Amino acid sequence: MTELLVDSHCHLDFPDFQGNETAYLTAMQEHHVGWALIAGVTLERFPGVLALVERFPNLYAGVGVHPDTEQGEEPTIATLLRLAEHPKIVAIGETGLDYYRLEGDLEWQRERFRTHIRAARLSNKPLIIHTREAAEDTLRILREENAGEAGGVFHCFTETLDVAKAALDLGFHISISGIVTFKKAPQVKEIAVFVPLDRLLVETDSPYLAPVPHRGKLNQSAWVRHVAAEVAQLRGMAVDELARETTRNFFKLFIKNNE
Repeated sequence: MTELLVDSHCHLDFPDFQGNETAYLTAMQEHHVGWALIAGVTLERFPGVLALVERFPNLYAGVGVHPDTEQGEEPTIATLLRLAEHPKIVAIGETGLDYYRLEGDLEWQRERFRTHIRAARLSNKPLIIHTREAAEDTLRILREENAGEAGGVFHCFTETLDVAKAALDLGFHISISGIVTFKKAPQVKEIAVFVPLDRLLVETDSPYLAPVPHRGKLNQSAWVRHVAAEVAQLRGMAVDELARETTRNFFKLFIKNNE
């Protein structure tokens, strides 16, 4: 029997999938992908996310506001705590820092990040961390806010080995995306081998970052199997073993508090 995988980070609520969710869930089943987690990006999109996780028993979600989001409702600790009370909301995020797209004074981004961390600690739900060209500040704020008490995952990891070590030291998991299948991604391949098996997750970040052999297409959760196959090959292990361990990691991290 083929071991089931989890897509630990996707955006099935995005317009790209609207009206075809059932077909994408069927494709997951055909590829032996048992579950997926929809990461929150805005509060305005949250009702749509909630509708999906209530409709499909194998979907879970996080609640949060992406660091790139400049418009829309700003999250408060109270709002995040209230929305996180739903049993299918198993994480806070995605949240973090992104200095790649935005310029100027980004103190608002750092304050938003702190809000999410405080909500995660109070709700006892793990964080979904997004960091891009902001690793130093991301790690500093996680330490200052004692984020290790909540734990969580650095999703779609593209940082250095030193950042990976720091994230692991804080008690976080690391998730590998379809980037690991790209030829020009030696750093991600190195991280995929370095991370201890009991701290490893796999994801699609769909609709983005479709893995080889589908690169350039609209990504989907079913294709996390290509990510897992590449990571397993790099680590010199069977895909079924990787699936079993990463699925166990997912449920231990995200579902333990909701049972």
